[in-house]
Amino acid sequence: MTADPKLPGEDLRVLPDGERPAVADAFTPVPTSWVGPLRLTGDVTGEQEVPLATYETPLWPSVGRGARVSRLVPDGIRVTVVDERMTRSSLFVAETAAQAVRAARAIDARTDELAAVVSARSRHARLIDLDTEIVGNLLFVRFALTTGDASGHNMVTLAAESLMATILAWHPELEYGSISGNYCSDKKATAVNGILGRGRNVIAEILVPAEIVAAQLRSSAARIVELNTRKNLVGSTIAGALRSANAHYANMLLAFYLATGQDAANIVEGSQGITYAEVRDDGDLYFSCTLPNLIVGTVGNGKDLPGIEAALERLGCREEREPGGNARRLAALIAATVLCGELSLLSAQTNPGELMASHLILERRTEAAR
Repeated sequence: MTADPKLPGEDLRVLPDGERPAVADAFTPVPTSWVGPLRLTGDVTGEQEVPLATYETPLWPSVGRGARVSRLVPDGIRVTVVDERMTRSSLFVAETAAQAVRAARAIDARTDELAAVVSARSRHARLIDLDTEIVGNLLFVRFALTTGDASGHNMVTLAAESLMATILAWHPELEYGSISGNYCSDKKATAVNGILGRGRNVIAEILVPAEIVAAQLRSSAARIVELNTRKNLVGSTIAGALRSANAHYANMLLAFYLATGQDAANIVEGSQGITYAEVRDDGDLYFSCTLPNLIVGTVGNGKDLPGIEAALERLGCREEREPGGNARRLAALIAATVLCGELSLLSAQTNPGELMASHLILERRTEAAR
């Protein structure tokens, strides 16, 4: 069977109800390796191996080194899920700015009624907040919802359709602008997601004794903290980064996303995050990774594929939990994995020549094995 050459939109218009566009039977899988285990405490406890699908094979031993450090520390990596929500911003058009302001205030006052509209339409989606922004005569309404174990892209769009219809019925002076007005903000590097929240907000942190930093990372807390300040904080600032100061979150995110059936384009906002480090008593290293925009789910498109299903089951994300529990576990595991890779890379970069030497050794070994 070959893939249908038509655009997806065309397929959806011509296929009979219940049928889906054709999918190619054969494809080239991305090389995948299970790394770890990672030792975890906090919102996820125990030891867990994680899958990374990548062509950048040195990522596996790099994350593996961070995982090894986590197993040598009594508390391992502590993970904390701070918040979870998915957003869709809808665009309305008024005649004047004054008219848009009046409508925004009226909409804000009826949030409870809008929440009831969402609950009546969906078993899982719940409206928890809305924010408005006005530019000229344009009114942007950013809806925030919880979406259970789904990442929620389609769920919030469906909810936004009902919400828009309700608001337009309340306010005939408004016109439809767009179901999505980019104030969401999906798959774009923006400030609004970090400020108002989008996806799962997770913090991973670890306290590494000085002797383990020296023996396993061939560095010191002082050198790692200094590099993090100069590279991640100052370097990212002069580069014009948006609410982001890290070395390579995107590497671990893409590898984990591909291995677990996530929408890989969401690494754009997912990789916005901040690495923070301190020297603690006796030269110990406190190291943390804050990832406020992890858009991941354990149900939805692609999650029923055999390889993905097996990976999620092995990760413990197919258990009977309260709604959203499996997705929170997945987000926590991803954040911990990011910390492992970030800690390993920064440690390597404190030593002249180590990063390049490691890549040459590992990649030549891979070539020789082919």
